[in-house]
Amino acid sequence: MGLHLWNDIMVPGIPIAEKILRPILVYVFLVVGLRLAGKRELAQLNPFDLVVLLTISNTVQNAIIGNDNSVLGGVIGAATLLLVNYLVVRWTFRHPRLERLVEGVPAVLIEGGVIQEDGLERELVSTTELGAAARRQGYLSLDDVERATLEPGGSLTFEPRAATTRVRRHDEIMSRLDSLHQGIEDLRRQVAAKPNH
Repeated sequence: MGLHLWNDIMVPGIPIAEKILRPILVYVFLVVGLRLAGKRELAQLNPFDLVVLLTISNTVQNAIIGNDNSVLGGVIGAATLLLVNYLVVRWTFRHPRLERLVEGVPAVLIEGGVIQEDGLERELVSTTELGAAARRQGYLSLDDVERATLEPGGSLTFEPRAATTRVRRHDEIMSRLDSLHQGIEDLRRQVAAKPNH
């Protein structure tokens, strides 16, 4: 019983070479697939994108492990994925053109405060999704954004306009406070100038 249990836990159910090859093939497929699917999948702009990413891991699990539930098989598969990713990251770091090919380039969605419709269409991002992402980062509306970029890794970056709505409101409030302060000072001078009876 003890030896049989040990074999179930530690001895892979498939050859080690296959155990190494499976994760490599799945890794390559996912890199190419996500690259072709676009950056919006990684950005998780709506619940559907999140569902896709969550189910991908379940979908490819059997392709990676095959008919093997051993601990050693899992360790070999995980180690292969980590090693392949490490090698790809180092290789693309040293070869910027290859990095652009694998990861893509940033997509400009707003430039000079103007929404770039062609960029939104190319990346399949709606203005509603873009506006929601801007609000999550503290912008009141897209009118406050000078430039918005969908980065290769799926993150959305926003650069504020010189005078965002928040800044304009702050300036307006400060101007009104200055006017009130000036009015109070004028009243004080008027009261001080009146002769006492």
